Amino acid sequence: MSPTIAVIGCGTMGGALVKGVLRETEIEPQDILATNPRQERCAELKTLFDIRTTTDNVAAAQEAEVIFLSVKPQVMPRVLHEIQGHVAPDALVFSIAAGIRIETIHAALGTPAIVRAMPNTPAQIGQGITVWTATPDVSEEQRTHALTLLRALGEEVYVEDEHYLDMATALSGTGPAYVYLFMEGLIDAGVHLGFSRRVAEQLVYQTVLGSVRYAQQSHEHQAILRNQVTSPGGTTAEALYHLEKGGFRTILSRAIWAAYVRATQLGKRE
Repeated sequence: MSPTIAVIGCGTMGGALVKGVLRETEIEPQDILATNPRQERCAELKTLFDIRTTTDNVAAAQEAEVIFLSVKPQVMPRVLHEIQGHVAPDALVFSIAAGIRIETIHAALGTPAIVRAMPNTPAQIGQGITVWTATPDVSEEQRTHALTLLRALGEEVYVEDEHYLDMATALSGTGPAYVYLFMEGLIDAGVHLGFSRRVAEQLVYQTVLGSVRYAQQSHEHQAILRNQVTSPGGTTAEALYHLEKGGFRTILSRAIWAAYVRATQLGKRE
């Protein structure tokens, strides 16, 4: 039988989970209980997915065998305090809050079976990637439940050391924002050249999508793929020269490091 899943704080990522689970698995809508402090959001989730909803986190936690904590890191301490003492000892607690350590969750709830994961926003269409880890107390059945949830969001990568979750937060969790900023810059440059925004968007979307798919299929190093496009003294060489001169790689690396440091800081805030 499917476990009862409580999605606490069902916002963007929680909604992506619900959508993916209903699309990719045999879990029924009545087995999912989503919470949100806003009645309007609860009504929206019920209309979209025909799941059960409530504004009461405690009631949801008490009923669930799998508790999916989909709240922001800044809100997590309050939510953990709220549901403290209302989570079954054998429940699986599943957190996607950036920076919040497993030991923090365990100290608050007392439950030994905890999964911590870092998905990203393409999960909303089943094309995300999630880095995750689990405590030794997570049973094989609970791991199966966790994998069911994760694979509904896209691809997954398991790591033994929780430290990698902060790295994943900075690289893949925050990564879509870097890609969107890069795409926005390309589109704006296309408009500056004289394209309509519609055409510039079409050119950039397909260029990025096609480049990613080609790189995945070719299995070549990115430098080799880049060199294939770069003719000596040509337009690509000129453009790349200015990107490198402007410190493109250095700025990107510094940004990702800053995101990593911030993720570790969030974990230290009790």
